[in-house]
Amino acid sequence: MAARDLEFLGSNFALEIDGAPIAFFTGCTGLSATTEVVEEKVVDATGKLIMRKRPGRTTYDDIVLKRGASADKTLQDWHKTAIDGAVERKNGSIVLYDDVLTELARWNFEAGWISKWAGGDLSADSDDVMIEEVTITHELLTRVK
Repeated sequence: MAARDLEFLGSNFALEIDGAPIAFFTGCTGLSATTEVVEEKVVDATGKLIMRKRPGRTTYDDIVLKRGASADKTLQDWHKTAIDGAVERKNGSIVLYDDVLTELARWNFEAGWISKWAGGDLSADSDDVMIEEVTITHELLTRVK
């Protein structure tokens, strides 16, 4: 077993857009892909009818990121391009770090754009941190590290 062959802790991760760091986040979902199963009826060499299964179209889940709300409007401004009908598709990465900020893993996405932005809930009887949430819709997700 290698010296650093440990399971990843999913607590230190950041968003990069076009190679530039944007922010660290407290929550991330959607680092996944699903490949359809296509079934075909075929007759084998003995004349027996069998069902063959082969891979079909692959789709990628939207990436949902959460962080404590801040004065930074970078993600909200990016979402506004979609609202205004001039969507800006960007390539980016979700980068996982260890406790001393050494990069452990990286998932690259292509042609991403923010399809949802939420600023968080407000309540006069709560001191909870407002949570900003963004949904990045994209066309391809690849783990490169």
